[in-house]
Amino acid sequence: MKLSQKHSLDKAEAQRRVEKLTDFWKREYGVNVTWTGDRAHFLGDVKGIHFDAHVTVGDNAIDAEGSDPGLMIRAVATTYLKKKLADYLNPAKKLEDLEG
Repeated sequence: MKLSQKHSLDKAEAQRRVEKLTDFWKREYGVNVTWTGDRAHFLGDVKGIHFDAHVTVGDNAIDAEGSDPGLMIRAVATTYLKKKLADYLNPAKKLEDLEG
């Protein structure tokens, strides 16, 4: 499964926001996240669905690629991820106001 979310932030700010989102996922779902530079590796199980994914913070977009959760959950997972990324990368929102 692949997805890309465009952003208009500078790369450092985009990464801070994605890191805050990953902190939320760690706390909320126990997801294991390891950062190496501008790339994060996610490994875990959420609500019985196992996943293994990588997210890269780029100058104009966040690119994600990971294991396919299966036909029955794919659309729900994609919608959730796009919504969360759009929310966290919204320049009208302050970093400190985002959950995480």
